[in-house]
Amino acid sequence: MAINPFSVTRLKSAAAVALLLAAAPLAGLNAQGLENKETVDRIVGSDVEQEETKTTAQAGKVASAIDRTRENIGAVRKTSKLDKVDIVFLTDAARSEGGPPPAIESKIEQHRDDIAELRKEIEANALLFNAIDSRRVQAEDVVAVAFDDPGKVVIYAAAKPPG
Repeated sequence: MAINPFSVTRLKSAAAVALLLAAAPLAGLNAQGLENKETVDRIVGSDVEQEETKTTAQAGKVASAIDRTRENIGAVRKTSKLDKVDIVFLTDAARSEGGPPPAIESKIEQHRDDIAELRKEIEANALLFNAIDSRRVQAEDVVAVAFDDPGKVVIYAAAKPPG
């Protein structure tokens, strides 16, 4: 039985077209950047705001949120919709500034394993990950989260805002 070279060529062409069609939706996703506020709003579905402050100005709130990390891990895991995400940049706690002040560093050390788990949960949560990523915050810079108001989360990051 002879193989028709024309059939082989058509089969290769069909396979190439199928591969291109299968990859086309992925190309669109890769091209969608998070610099555009509309894109972030569509992905996150929440209002994402940010503020800059010194750790000392928020020390009580940050320490309290760190103490509640274990319970907040479950809240992060269950979160799929929020009205508002606040990202608080603790600018004096950034690595480039020498890290958090001693009182907060001590709290972070006490809850090191829980904070590591919290960061993994944030990375696994599409809403929260895209919210921090839209502000160029790395999960490893998150020191705590607070769910004090229904529909709202405050994410404390030991980082400086982009820009």
